[in-house]
Amino acid sequence: MRQVIDPQLQFGEQDISAIDLDFKSRDDIPRILRGLQYIYTTVEVREQVFAILEEVLPERVDAGGKVSADTGRPGMEQWKILVLGTLRLGLNADYDRIQELANQHGTIRQMLGHGDWADETQYSLQALKENLRLFTPEILDRINQAVVRAGHRLVKESPHEGLNIRCDSFVVETDVHHPTDINLLLDAVRKAIEISAQLCRDEGLSDWRQSAYNIRQLKKAYRHVQQLKRSKSQDEAKRQERQVEIEQAYRDYLELAGDFLARVRDTRAMLHIGCSLPAAMLAELDEYIAHGERQIDQIRRRVLHGERIPHAEKVFSVFERHTEWINKGKAGVPVELGLRVAVCEDQHGFILYHQVMEKTTDDKTAIALVEETKARFPEVESASMDKGFHSPANQAGLAEIVDLPVVPKKGKRSAAEAERESDPQFIRLRRRHSGVESAINALEAHGLDICRDHGIDGFKRYVALAVVGRNLHRLGAILLEQEAEQERRRRKRAA
Repeated sequence: MRQVIDPQLQFGEQDISAIDLDFKSRDDIPRILRGLQYIYTTVEVREQVFAILEEVLPERVDAGGKVSADTGRPGMEQWKILVLGTLRLGLNADYDRIQELANQHGTIRQMLGHGDWADETQYSLQALKENLRLFTPEILDRINQAVVRAGHRLVKESPHEGLNIRCDSFVVETDVHHPTDINLLLDAVRKAIEISAQLCRDEGLSDWRQSAYNIRQLKKAYRHVQQLKRSKSQDEAKRQERQVEIEQAYRDYLELAGDFLARVRDTRAMLHIGCSLPAAMLAELDEYIAHGERQIDQIRRRVLHGERIPHAEKVFSVFERHTEWINKGKAGVPVELGLRVAVCEDQHGFILYHQVMEKTTDDKTAIALVEETKARFPEVESASMDKGFHSPANQAGLAEIVDLPVVPKKGKRSAAEAERESDPQFIRLRRRHSGVESAINALEAHGLDICRDHGIDGFKRYVALAVVGRNLHRLGAILLEQEAEQERRRRKRAA
């Protein structure tokens, strides 16, 4: 069973609305907690957010085949999951630091609903990992809309004030090492051996009792190829001799990797047929076998046959398979490994919408990005983008969605295009467009420098949680600034 928050205060517990936060603090924690406190104490917003949080449930079904919140042992309350999740991304912290804060930080424990005394509740690392993964990007997007609208009530001069959005994309890196064909092959075969060995141990088999030795032999062959590739000899005869040596080292490495994969396939067949293991338990092993076979084929084609491997066939991580090789042409950043993420920020500093861009570019996503933002916030009046989003189709499509699309054209402009871009309103919004870089920098500083979660689902959840955390941080900063201003006025009147 699970509930959003326990409505009954316990001995020593302080009501969340009464938690005193230091508006003079320059740390991120008071800002995030103040944003959460505002969500909790504003009845309209709390009801909306709590209704969404009720959908955050583990993958457990009742007798009717439906997810139930009323069965099973008590689970972590959804409010606590929201608090700890936004802190994790808002502070760019790992699970170990979040565990320490949840167990030892007094103000955070008050926000979680724990008393200063007589409440010895402690959070385990595994419980945090399991519960903070219950969010889905869709649920977080709806929570984000509620947070943004709460912020708009504080900063908008009138409810009918229009929104001017600034859109741009940046790369969120995945937690992977730099890929080469030989180290990707090592990763695939190593994991195939480790999984085979573990499955055999579970079934009481001794087929892979020397798995650690096998992996060391594979690494030895890999290191040999790696060292030979580093030779920089200038003598032509020595270069030719070294090239022959390199090709032989590659052949030995591929032969050894192929032999291990053949043994893994035999083990897989024995486990499935002889031990009656279901195919679902062998799915991960099948994936690494496929990765290994692909890498052997590509290395053979590239090194031994001189073929150029098409970019579309390449995989840049056997663990984070959604990773893309991205070159945005930035100075000092030749290549980034990850996925593009597009964000739309309004003039008040809130991120209205974001989109994870899988195998697509800026010009392909411009219309959908603004359409989705407009669907969530109909008061959007203009959208500014840089030249990377330009195309004739985008210019026409955006003009149908918003009143003023601010997208400069690449290359030479016609008389009509020059007139459009010389409009004072176009120039004003174009000059303000660079402010979106501040939002991107804030996201990178608060968790989106690199994604620590695994898989494409984890990536999308991680990004969505970072956006919610950033907007709560912005909301809290506005509130603390208003409270500081009120305190200054109070002291001025008292003087």
